[in-house]
Amino acid sequence: MTELTKTLELKLVDPNVHKRQKLRETQDAYQQALQAAFAAGCDTQSAANDVVVKYDLSGYAKNALKKYVPQLCGNSYDAGELHDDHPVRFTNEGLQLDHQPQNAIEWYAKIPHHEDYHLWIPACANPDQRDWLEALDADDAEMGESRLFERDGAWYLHVTATRDVEDKSEASADERTPPDESDEPCLAGLDRTPVGVDIGEASLVTVCHRDESGSPVRPRLWADDGKAVRRLRKTYFSAKRRLQKRGSERIAESYGDALWDQIDDVFHRVTSEVVEYAEFVENPVLVLEDLTYIRENMDYGEYMNRRLHGWGFAKLHAQIRYKAAEKGIPVETVNPRNTSKACHACGEHGYRPRQATFRCSNDDCWLGEYQADVNGAINIADRYRSGESHRRSDRIYRQKAGDDDSATDGVVRESGALSSSRKAR
Repeated sequence: MTELTKTLELKLVDPNVHKRQKLRETQDAYQQALQAAFAAGCDTQSAANDVVVKYDLSGYAKNALKKYVPQLCGNSYDAGELHDDHPVRFTNEGLQLDHQPQNAIEWYAKIPHHEDYHLWIPACANPDQRDWLEALDADDAEMGESRLFERDGAWYLHVTATRDVEDKSEASADERTPPDESDEPCLAGLDRTPVGVDIGEASLVTVCHRDESGSPVRPRLWADDGKAVRRLRKTYFSAKRRLQKRGSERIAESYGDALWDQIDDVFHRVTSEVVEYAEFVENPVLVLEDLTYIRENMDYGEYMNRRLHGWGFAKLHAQIRYKAAEKGIPVETVNPRNTSKACHACGEHGYRPRQATFRCSNDDCWLGEYQADVNGAINIADRYRSGESHRRSDRIYRQKAGDDDSATDGVVRESGALSSSRKAR
């Protein structure tokens, strides 16, 4: 394993007038504090602190200044003069990123303004750095210092990230993901073996693929892990209600953090095992259901919607994507419409007499009854083989936006404080 550090690039998307004003206020206060500390020759963090503490900045910006100014004043650079376009720096705890893959703009940045006020702004990321951002979102990469700056009327964020990656030759990675100038799967991709990945409620994840003769082989289900996560979520919501009635909000939040850590451990282990499964398939491509369509098609009533929307589809997708990228295994998505209803043998629709059982409605079909999640995984794989896979850049989304400083305007989030408390970590 090798530790790598990379600067991730994000462009803030059309901040409204209010947010632009706040960004400029942060920029101006930072420049003033930087100039004052530099003019005072602050060559220690203590000396810099005495100067910058007076300015209306977040503690994250002040702490970054306390480290940066002594470098300018002789410890590292010994700058003779200071130019006036330094980016605003924040320490690693300052910036927060939120991933909403069902939106046209997937990433949201929480930018500190001053001690008690933050700005949530959508951001477009460099698509070549997707796996790094998803690793950050899944806490498998460590965020370092971030920088905010304006260029030609547009605002940008540069975020440093560090992660461990496996040592491998660039040539071998290219062999497994052959390039195509149209950015679509090239003809060599037709020879790939699609591995369908079905994320569900009964079995947390189910994978399956077909062999050369077209027969489904080696299905694997993580049903026990699905039960474990359901139990943890049920425990959380029950305890949360009791604690809230007693007015113990802080205890409820702390308890939610502990339970989410357990769920996250399950997610990481299962997604690693999914990628390991694919490694034993010849020339694999992992095929996931498109989150956009999953979200749009969910309408099972308030109770089931809460459970399904909070199930962690996005978290599981992100972890599979970046872990597969580390192994050089491509990932594609397909429209999930009817993948759980269609029979993988004849294509006719069927039904589920029980949660884990699919029954084909075609009397002439040999299938009869089949494991429901495995049937769904095979249909997902078959949809890729039929040519229905597509990349995110080619999709048309609807973006719901508001003027509130919130990352969740028009966004379906994981339900309850499990999501919010986790993001705050």
